[in-house]
Order: sequence, then structure tokens, then C-alpha cells
Amino acid sequence: MASAFQERKLKGMFAAFDADGDGFLREDDFRALVDRWSRLPGVDPGTESHARMETLLMGWWAALLENGDANGDGTVDMDELLSLVGKLPTMTGDVTATAELLFEAVDADGDGRITPEEHRRLVETWNGRPVDLTGIFDLLDLNGDGHLDREEFSTLWRQFWISDDPAAPGNWLCGRFPA
Repeated sequence: MASAFQERKLKGMFAAFDADGDGFLREDDFRALVDRWSRLPGVDPGTESHARMETLLMGWWAALLENGDANGDGTVDMDELLSLVGKLPTMTGDVTATAELLFEAVDADGDGRITPEEHRRLVETWNGRPVDLTGIFDLLDLNGDGHLDREEFSTLWRQFWISDDPAAPGNWLCGRFPA
């Protein structure tokens, strides 16, 4: 089960996934995520990047439904999502694979680095709206070079999903969350 800290952190992510805002995750919510991600440069429908992103997001939905739909109603609510958090440390391979695919989608110019602007697009794509990220990128830039490389991004992604450490920089990868 998720800690109170993890619950605060993941509430924002749940809201981003819940495209229609009804408090339940359904397949349609993940289809809406695919549509939002299709707005990123290079993830246009018909491209290999789009196909990989769609496979990833719909795979997330299938895994959530299979492992999280405790009451069998075909949806996943926040409590059901939080019950899965304890399983994530045993799924680091899946979490890392997701980070690699997201990195490819977000690195719009293909230079192997995520800029502050590319990070902003990531967060705003997840949330479907503009988000205040003032000061956030500096927390994420682990080596202080002004970019996120693949290793940094993967570390931050694992921290976001798995860490219960409030000081872990990855907590901020998807923007601010309620205090």
C-alpha cells in the first residue's frame, strides 16, 4: 500500500490519467492520453514513435486493469491504483522501459538530452494544460549541465513511481504535487 507521501504525489498523476474527471480510470481515459501524446513533435499518428507510445499507454491500461481492478468493475479508482504502488519496486524493468520510451518521445530534436522546454512539454502533455514549473528543472538536473540525459531521466522516473523518500528529486518530474 502507498504511504501518505506517495498518495499525495500520485493524486496529480491519477488526475492526469483520468481524462474525463469522473474519478475512475477506463480504457477511454488512456485513449485520450494517446491523443494528447500525439501532439508532441515526432509522435504524430502513423509514426513509429506514435505506435510505441500507443502500445505503452494501452499496455499500462491493461496492466492496471489486470492488477488493480480489485472489485472487477472494469475501472480502476484511486484506492485501487494506490494498492499497486507496493508492487512497483518489483517491476523496475517495466518502469525503466517506460522511462526509455518516454525519453525518446520527449527528446524532440533527438540529441539525447531533454531540455527545460522539452520537459515542460512532457508535463503539460501529461496534464493536458499549462503547468507552473518554476524552479523544478533545476531540482531534476542531477549533474547541473542544463539538460536531462537518459540516465538522469531514468533515475528520476524510477524515483517518481517507486520512491517514498520526500527528498528524492524524481518526485518533481511530473510537476508540483499537493503539500
